[in-house]
This record gives sequence, structure tokens and C-alpha cells, in this order.
Amino acid sequence: MNADLPHLHADLLPSPDILQLLGEQGAGHPPRILILYGSLRPQSFSRKLALEAERILRHLGAETRVFDPRQLPLLDSVPASHPEVQRLREWSIWSEGQVWVSPERHGTITGVFKNQIDWLPLEDGSVRPTQGRTLAVMQVCGGSQSFNVVNTLRVLGRWMRMVTIPNQSSVAKAWQEFDEHGRMKPSSFYDRVVDVMEELMKFTLMVRGRSDYLVSRYSERKGDAAQRALALAASAVEKA
Repeated sequence: MNADLPHLHADLLPSPDILQLLGEQGAGHPPRILILYGSLRPQSFSRKLALEAERILRHLGAETRVFDPRQLPLLDSVPASHPEVQRLREWSIWSEGQVWVSPERHGTITGVFKNQIDWLPLEDGSVRPTQGRTLAVMQVCGGSQSFNVVNTLRVLGRWMRMVTIPNQSSVAKAWQEFDEHGRMKPSSFYDRVVDVMEELMKFTLMVRGRSDYLVSRYSERKGDAAQRALALAASAVEKA
């Protein structure tokens, strides 16, 4: 018992372990990045931006998957066993980092995008589909530049226990930033998207192999220890 910290279980709060922070050296596979976007329109600019991000990530050496939200039902309208819900959850578990791209609709993210996040549970048994993954956030704007969406996405990322990188991208007047083939035109907006994808790759390489240790929490370890103590006490009573 530490006299200065009488309420602290010191045995459950060791000093940071540098060896744990070093993590696995070389995971043996490319960084795995899942990309989500938030529009069903045939000419969806969030989808175009998502695919542009995917090209950059692949150039940087990532393995990528882009989830198509068109067949994903509304939350709770079907059981979680629905194939598209299972695909989304499995891909999130597969991922080591994610990119979230949403249009701005009435000053915030779209329902299409939020529906995808709502289908991802914070935890499912011992599995947490988003915890410890890195996250990059981007938005497309129909008019002048806004940061409402990326700010909201950061709140969501924090709630989903993700490691959101510092950089972000907001593409103003997105309708004039893509050519007839759906490719992003050269501009400062494009350069910023490249910056964000580069930063995401660096953070993902730093975090993967260490994420379980990085998000291990004193309060949860304390709770687990209390449960183990109760289980041992119950076992002792049964034997007696």
C-alpha cells in the first residue's frame, strides 16, 4: 500500500514496460486498412475520395478493403447475423487501421455512415472490433470548407476506443475536385489526402502489435482481479 495513494492497487499499476512498447518487430504482413464511406449516391464523392485514399494506401504498401454500405440494413431492422452486418464486423476485426469518409449533411455525418458505426459493437464477448485500431478521418463538402464532420468522426473514434491520428482532410466543393473518371484532380486538397494516408500508415505501423498493451486499463484490470477473487471465493465455499 502506497501511503500517498491509499486508494490505488499498486500491484495492478506497474510502470510502463518498454519491452511491451517495442512490440512485435515485423508483423509479417502489410498493414490492414478498412475504409468506410457515407453515401449511396451513384456519383458519391465520399466514395470517390475513399477509392482515392485506397490507391494511395496501396502505393504505401497497405492491404485494403472498402466496405460498400448499399446492402447494409438499418440498425436493428434485422438480426446481427445478417451477411452484410457480419461482413462489416469481420472486416473491422481484420483491420489494423481504418479510414472514415463522410459527406456533410445538415452540419454533421450522414445516416448512412452512422449506421455502419452503430452496427459495430464496442465488444462482442472478448472481441472488440475497433479498439486499438488507428483511424484517419476525412469529409467532403458540397460548398465551402467545413470541419463539422471530421470533428464528429473524432468523437465517434474516441467512443469506439480508436487511436485517431492528428491529421485530417476536408475537401471543399468536392464536385469540382474530381474528373470525369472519378479521379481526384491535383490540388492542395489532394496533397492533404496524401499527407493523411502517409500519417495513417506510420501510426498503424507504430501501434500494431502494441495495441493490446496500449489500451490495457487499470480500471479494467482491477475489475478483472475482483471477479477472479469472487470466483476463487465461490470455489472455496463449494469445496468446503
